[in-house]
Amino acid sequence: MKIRALVFDFDGLIVDTEGPIFRAWQRIYRERGHELPREQWLTIIGTSTGPFDPLMDLGERTGEPLDRDELDALERLYYREATAMQQLLPGVERYLAEARRLGLKTAIASSSRSTWVMEHLERFGIHEHFDAILCSEDVSRTKPDPELYQKALERLSVSAVETIAFEDSTNGIRAAKAAGLFCVAVPNPLTAGLDLSNADLRLESLEAVTLPALVRRVEAARPQ
Repeated sequence: MKIRALVFDFDGLIVDTEGPIFRAWQRIYRERGHELPREQWLTIIGTSTGPFDPLMDLGERTGEPLDRDELDALERLYYREATAMQQLLPGVERYLAEARRLGLKTAIASSSRSTWVMEHLERFGIHEHFDAILCSEDVSRTKPDPELYQKALERLSVSAVETIAFEDSTNGIRAAKAAGLFCVAVPNPLTAGLDLSNADLRLESLEAVTLPALVRRVEAARPQ
């Protein structure tokens, strides 16, 4: 089956937002005399409906009511400080350029809000590379539910067997596979230790394999 489209996760796949956000919350915890449990934080990577709420957890640890707006503002401040010199993750620009050259459609399927995703895409000047951008507001259920991927396929007018998904988290891989896509896991330092075994292929970065070579590999593996 010929590959016609690519669907990318956003956080931790196109831009390393996940590491800086985790470190921002680590800083918030430590300023209040506590440590942020890494294993609990990992449960919310790739989804907006995870079982862990750092604000509630920290409030229980301190025994004090915490102001969500105040801590959200601190998170944004610490995030900006940590990402002042941030760049796209390795291989992203080349994959987008090669996708255009190959005539492949491209989309983003993200559990984050559109304002967050678009802010970063516009900052790096790559928003026009995508034919569709699906975010949390576009669906009733985010990852690991497959709805984001299903909507992306609809927007691109392609089928699941014609599409490759790129994900960095367990929740994202579950969503992509539930929607029937061939899924490539590309973990970042924060998600590298997660169970990503349900992905069809794992790459250490998008620089590991050229897009034309990857497409040939997937087309050979897909039923004709």
